[in-house]
Amino acid sequence: MHRPAPQRISSVPETPTATTTGAPGTLAFGALLIANVALAFGPWFVRATEVGPVAAGFWRLTLAVPFLVLLAAQQGARPTRLGRGVWIGLIAGGVCFAADLGSWHLGILRTTLANATLFGNAATLMFPIYGFLVARTWPTRTQGWALMLAAAGAALLLGRSYQLDTKNLAGDLLCILAGLLYTVYFILMARARTTLAPLSALVLSTLAGIVPLLVFALAMGERIVPAQWGPLIGLALCSQVLGQGLMIYALGRFSPLVIGIALLIQPVVAGTVGWLVYGERLGLPDLVGVVMVAIALVLVRRTPADRPPIEEALDTPDLGRQETV
Repeated sequence: MHRPAPQRISSVPETPTATTTGAPGTLAFGALLIANVALAFGPWFVRATEVGPVAAGFWRLTLAVPFLVLLAAQQGARPTRLGRGVWIGLIAGGVCFAADLGSWHLGILRTTLANATLFGNAATLMFPIYGFLVARTWPTRTQGWALMLAAAGAALLLGRSYQLDTKNLAGDLLCILAGLLYTVYFILMARARTTLAPLSALVLSTLAGIVPLLVFALAMGERIVPAQWGPLIGLALCSQVLGQGLMIYALGRFSPLVIGIALLIQPVVAGTVGWLVYGERLGLPDLVGVVMVAIALVLVRRTPADRPPIEEALDTPDLGRQETV
């Protein structure tokens, strides 16, 4: 059967990784924690910008590209060939991420920081479910208890800050949509990680999301160019380069369940920022929820790694792995 000629792309040379078998190390778990802490500051930067919320997403990606390209080059990225299916997955992932950012940033301005981050990370439950049903990375008994504990903690984190009224409802719905799109992005990027190294996959998906966000921002009549660049640079460096970069790195080293539970770090951090900066005070149920999420993270971290990371579950024999640490 004739196969279409592959195209060229900036990627990373193949390097064996020590984490494809056995438990991911402390470094990988630390990267996962730092990624979620960094991503949790995204709503704060969005609120601090002078441009529109969708335009903020555009600048998050655009300003991050030079840094991501430099980091990829430093790790030895070089032109290589990819098939059409990989290209389609990367472009679709970038568009989904752009739609995620657009809807999430719109929602951030219409609800509390804690709610925006919690709903925006609906992948907390959706991505593990995908792992159970599609990738067949079934949880152990301890991991199942951790997931239920994390879900209960998330419900408490929502707590009394949530009100079913027009003040928060529109923002909450936009953030839920963003969370669903984020789940699709995770699935597509997990598949891309069977072929590409983390930074290579992130660079290409980031590039794919820039134009859709700019078109959307212009169509909504948003302000595009700011007078002060500080918050946008902070958004790009903290959320896209550090946060999303480490998240894509961790995505290939942990099961969907561990990734999903770790996402709950974000509403914990965002809720704290909302409390300290915007007076969105946390009550006792919120604090209990924080403790429950922390216990769930300890449980999944201590569980022996007898379930494969998502990229191993999705790996196919005709795809050559290109990996880097």
